[in-house]
Amino acid sequence: MLDILMAGGWAMLPILICSAIALAIVLERCWTLRRSAVLPKGLGEEVSNWARAGQLDPAHLQTLADGSPLGELLASALAVRGRPREQIKERIEDTGRHVVHRMERYLNTLGTIALIGPLLGLLGTVVGLIRMFMEVMRGGVGDPMKMAGGIGEALICTASGLVVAIPAYVLHRYFRSKVSGYVVDMEKQATALLDELTVASPAPRARRSPAASAESHAS
Repeated sequence: MLDILMAGGWAMLPILICSAIALAIVLERCWTLRRSAVLPKGLGEEVSNWARAGQLDPAHLQTLADGSPLGELLASALAVRGRPREQIKERIEDTGRHVVHRMERYLNTLGTIALIGPLLGLLGTVVGLIRMFMEVMRGGVGDPMKMAGGIGEALICTASGLVVAIPAYVLHRYFRSKVSGYVVDMEKQATALLDELTVASPAPRARRSPAASAESHAS
């Protein structure tokens, strides 16, 4: 295997670097985007119970926010409880954008590797073919080994670029889809908490003006 990689020429070096980076990203995202780490089971109902019981001190909210992305989203809503519904909803949306951005961390890099992998392989192919033709120009076509070496280098680079790019592209799409599914579930639980906070904290009645009160007594 090492001989094959070395036969691919210098273009194999950036391909191997891309493969190492892609592998590190995949392992890190597999661990970070576990469902139990993003959407702990029963957390939404537990937070709703906290809201009903009034267990919402700042230390409690900080622990909730540090525990998971869903916890951070729900804690942001609890932090502004008692405000109008639109303000709570706006805070949830602002926090949600930051949470989604963190869940999509490194995915752009993985997508870039999926894009440039075939291009690096193509570059190695072109360099190998150029080397082959240069050898032919110097010594003619009498030595088939020189031509075979150039063609082999070209094919190895092409295959290596595709081997790196295809899994990177598939996993990039997989992680994107996984994050989108998490976002839908988080929106459902955040909306349920928003409804709970709105019901628990109804809007205060508008105070009647003294003129209106006097008019009502007079009638």
